[in-house]
Amino acid sequence: MDRKIEKKFWNKKRIMMIGGGAAVAMLLLYTLIFADHRATLNVEKDKITISPVKKGTFDVYIAVTAVVMPLKTIRLDAIEGGYVSRKYLDGGSMVKEGDSILRLDNQHMMMDFVNHETEIYRLRNELQNTRLSIRQQEFTMQQTISDIDAKIEAAQDLYDRNKQLVEEKIVARQDFNKNKFELEGLLRQKDIQLQSQKYQQDNARMQITQLEGTLTRTQRNLELMRENLNSLIVRAPVSGLLSSIEVEVGSSITAGQNIGQIDDLNGFKLRADIDEHYVSQVFAGLRASFEFDGKAYDMVVTKVYPEIKSGRFQADMNFEKNTPEGIRRGQSSPIRLVLGKSAEAILLPLGGFFSDTGGNWVYVVDKSGKKAVKRNISLGRKNPLYFEVLEGLQPGDQVITSSYENFGNKDVLSF
Repeated sequence: MDRKIEKKFWNKKRIMMIGGGAAVAMLLLYTLIFADHRATLNVEKDKITISPVKKGTFDVYIAVTAVVMPLKTIRLDAIEGGYVSRKYLDGGSMVKEGDSILRLDNQHMMMDFVNHETEIYRLRNELQNTRLSIRQQEFTMQQTISDIDAKIEAAQDLYDRNKQLVEEKIVARQDFNKNKFELEGLLRQKDIQLQSQKYQQDNARMQITQLEGTLTRTQRNLELMRENLNSLIVRAPVSGLLSSIEVEVGSSITAGQNIGQIDDLNGFKLRADIDEHYVSQVFAGLRASFEFDGKAYDMVVTKVYPEIKSGRFQADMNFEKNTPEGIRRGQSSPIRLVLGKSAEAILLPLGGFFSDTGGNWVYVVDKSGKKAVKRNISLGRKNPLYFEVLEGLQPGDQVITSSYENFGNKDVLSF
């Protein structure tokens, strides 16, 4: 007789189904509660740059490129105009003070010089003739006065004799009066001649003074013209290197035109091109450093040129002590220009991330080293090597400092 077999509730199949469902439910619950739902991007770790955050001294400086220049550069400007008739030296030649560099010709100046020489000869002759004429007039006047004096003496003698005789009525009164009138006329004539002589002498002295003054001024002008003619030969004002000469034989030069320059090789300075962003921070007296041949040299800013061209301005820097041996004019080199005092700070190395985030956030590698998480930060000043960290990072943090261009806006980067 057959017996009815009852099925068990907790059979193997049912247990497996219930267990599997519970596992799925627990997995779903874990995912909902504990799993990371942030947007994640997988990246290759060897294609990014990870830099450590550290604490150290933040130096406020900028790196600029400077060009070596002579300490002094003397411009050669033409004092007088003309055309170049001869060129004695070319650019790049060493010169000594007084060496002839080129010669100018100016026919107009030569004609003026000759005319002034001729005028001086004429004035000298006129002065000599005037003096001779005055001397002759003096002799004539002396002769006239001498003749009048002789007549006066004779008339006076006759007057004295007739005066006594007319009282004795030996000589007629009419003859006596005639003699008297003659004597008085001679005396008046002498007085007139003396006044005339004085006037002529005064006039002659004035003429001579005027002629001498004119001659002196003409001679002075001639000397100036001679100096100007001498300046047609352009000479080196100092010893040094004739670094440039901008004219050729036959070219026309105007007065004041620059024709070249001489470099004083007794010292050098550096002239730097600086971004206009720093124009208000750069001034005379700032410190700088220059490395050459493995040695560092201290420098100081001596002059700032405020004119801005193509977004940049220039500044001159002099060596504080010794000038490096071996530097050459035109050589370029990086300069470290200090803009402020150094201070302790948290430092983040520079990188391409800044152009993508503006310094507002970065990816920080977690302790596992398997992923990097976005973190908001705040940055302050920067120099050519570091940013100054104000908030969000601590020494020891590992930050991705390369470009974020390919990361989109993901919250997490998985390596």
